[in-house]
Amino acid sequence: MYHAVGPRPPAATYALSVSPEAFGEQMELLHTRGFTPMTAAGLADAWRTGTPLPRRPVLITFDDGYEGVHRHALPALAPYAFPATLFVTTGWLRGPYDEGGAPDTMLDWDQVRELAAAGTEIGGHSHTHPQLDQLDDRRLGFEIRRCREIIATELGTPPVSFAYPYGYSSRRVRRTVRAAGFAQSLAVRNALARRSQGPYALARVTVRRTTGIEDFSRLVEGRSVGRAFAGDRVLTKGYAMVRRARRAGPIARELSRRIAAGPG
Repeated sequence: MYHAVGPRPPAATYALSVSPEAFGEQMELLHTRGFTPMTAAGLADAWRTGTPLPRRPVLITFDDGYEGVHRHALPALAPYAFPATLFVTTGWLRGPYDEGGAPDTMLDWDQVRELAAAGTEIGGHSHTHPQLDQLDDRRLGFEIRRCREIIATELGTPPVSFAYPYGYSSRRVRRTVRAAGFAQSLAVRNALARRSQGPYALARVTVRRTTGIEDFSRLVEGRSVGRAFAGDRVLTKGYAMVRRARRAGPIARELSRRIAAGPG
């Protein structure tokens, strides 16, 4: 899981960015080690149909839609004809649907189309990048459906893959994503993707500014993944409890209001 790719990203995206040089080195490693990149849709289709996976399969994914994916990542993918999956936050991309609030320079729709033409799958990542599990049903549905509608309008075909902003989801969020027409969704979890996770909670590992080439090698080989992200998992569990408490607060208040109001 990548985010921004650039030489000098702003502070807001720096930790979750990689330099163009590091990204190029990482793609070269995948090539020399004999990995076969797939799209999220390709992986899910193979699992659903029972088609054997290619040798050493790996997914290269980008979240949000930063301009550096076109400027820096695409030229590094092209020599190897590597496909990738880009999950776009439609309300952050430059163009007619821009809602503002993006933390860095984002792609425009012409660049998204060029990425798609080069073999990049374009997936959804919500409209304005909220924590989906904290939204009420109306707003949750809007964020997911609006994202899918815009991508379909701009590219001529609806997206089939989705990634949860911040990696956060719940059973309710996953049901809504499925009902909107997405066939699979990716989380984070900093673990290897396995078929047993189901099509709407596939795990990924995060590549950061601090991920050296030896660290990257271990991640893609599936070695020491748990140790590498042990601190992240502790924080994730703690914050999950906080989010559940936040979500429970409004629900409890609404139940109390209804009880006080009586039948009807």
